Amino acid sequence: MSQMSHTSFAGFTHAAQQAQQWVNELARDLCWSEPSACRLLRSVLHTVRDWLSLAETADLSAQLPVLIRGIYFEGWNPSVPACERKKSDFVLSVRTSFGYDDDVDFDVAINAVFKLLDRHISHGEIVQVRNSMKKSLRKLWPVD
Repeated sequence: MSQMSHTSFAGFTHAAQQAQQWVNELARDLCWSEPSACRLLRSVLHTVRDWLSLAETADLSAQLPVLIRGIYFEGWNPSVPACERKKSDFVLSVRTSFGYDDDVDFDVAINAVFKLLDRHISHGEIVQVRNSMKKSLRKLWPVD
């Protein structure tokens, strides 16, 4: 029994470390505090999730670290119909979820999250996610 408990705890610790690494990278990239970076990551992931097809949502989630995947699916209602897919709507959704802040350039902030995803998710999956977005929103993704 102690071996199983040790394994479970080690897995949990590793999952926490991976999630913390992502938040730390994003905070460093933006020169933000970790709580703000975590809030931004959550806001962008929720908006991406809500704008993808069910299949693409599942495909992307499979490549997220366990705790980040939990954040990704937090509060998700797959039966809610998709809304308009313009860049301005995406940015507004992130901004609303994050909380209004005059000091945040949301195009830059969203781009930083996309760069983070680009570093940690397979190139093929990133291409699929990016291609499912409107051209105006794709401009926020890093260039290949």
